[in-house]
Amino acid sequence: MASNGKLNNGNGGSCDNTATKNGASAVPSQSKGSWTSFLKSIASFNGDLSSMTAPPFILSTTSLVEYSSYWAEHPAVFVAPASEQDPAKRAMLVLKWFLSTLKQQYSSRNEKLGSEKKPLNPFLGELFLGRWEDEAGTTQLVSEQVSHHPPVTGYCIWNSKHGIRLEGYNAQKASFSSTINVKQIGHAILHIDAFKEDYLITLPSLHIEGLITGSPYVELNKTSYIQSSTGYTAKIDYSGKGWLSGKKNSFTASLYPEGREKEPIYAISGQWTGSFTICEAKTKKVVDSFNPDVTKTTPLTVAPIEQQDEMESRRAWQKVAQAISQGNMDTTSYEKTIIENQQREMRKKEKEEGREWERRFFNRVETHPVFEALSKTIGESINDNLTNGIWVFDLEKARNAQPPFRQQ
Repeated sequence: MASNGKLNNGNGGSCDNTATKNGASAVPSQSKGSWTSFLKSIASFNGDLSSMTAPPFILSTTSLVEYSSYWAEHPAVFVAPASEQDPAKRAMLVLKWFLSTLKQQYSSRNEKLGSEKKPLNPFLGELFLGRWEDEAGTTQLVSEQVSHHPPVTGYCIWNSKHGIRLEGYNAQKASFSSTINVKQIGHAILHIDAFKEDYLITLPSLHIEGLITGSPYVELNKTSYIQSSTGYTAKIDYSGKGWLSGKKNSFTASLYPEGREKEPIYAISGQWTGSFTICEAKTKKVVDSFNPDVTKTTPLTVAPIEQQDEMESRRAWQKVAQAISQGNMDTTSYEKTIIENQQREMRKKEKEEGREWERRFFNRVETHPVFEALSKTIGESINDNLTNGIWVFDLEKARNAQPPFRQQ
């Protein structure tokens, strides 16, 4: 889920495809028994999504640690706030960027795969490193699995040319009540060097649709916020299609001076899987818009597998991914077991030696001053007991990482 929900919907929902238009199931005939058992098992589920055992036909070849990349697949939109001098417009551009990431984070895989697949569960210390190269310059990504129990992914994305950096961490808590409901735990903070300002970003809640037909996808719900250190608050309300009216993946958002919600400066509405429009709240004048069909994503560049560290995701999971692609579940299970046993042995050795696994790029800290300063206005809690601590990116660690961190 992306930092992020992990079961996602594409193009407004894969339930619009041929397999489900007429109410037919998208579950392969040979997998209907396992899918029925899966649905029964989640009826009493309450925990983290990684512990779910899903039927083979819904397994992904991609690890959850890669999902951090969905924050910045439009690098030019990501860096745009750094060039805006007006603080209110800057806050609006941050909100625009965040909204532009939602389709990538919560629906893009459905477009590619036909329905959401259950990602591979990252092991402790698993890494995913990459960069985007386009008109915005070089934007870099570091993603690391900083905790396994509970599963927590830390990430940092930055563009040195524009002096902008996003860092955060997330976990998920899932429960079942007619469908899978997911509360995302954690947060992201965007920092802009030129203005020495920060934006605290909270993560939306979500639930999974399409379970009965075997074509799961995400619908975002409730409210998330972006709070700036310059005194502006963005509030995003998510709403899906109801029984009688409304469009799926809909949202409304407003940007207002802190504490003055009834005096918005900008109002935004649309679909997070489609286009949205930004207007001046008073005059209703359109000042900006975003259309994902026009604003194409920039491909992420990742090192060839043979050049990757053994802890990097695509190298570590290569044999498992190949087996899943070939539909060979015996080999999938065998290769997964090898990795899981290696991890158990590492944890056993660490315990015997009285030490803890050292994170490559992140540190666990006791407090987070930026979060504490910005969270009070929007009522957000740190919930460090649910994420095995508070995690921050350490650039010095990154520079000294072995093997050498691939900076461009």
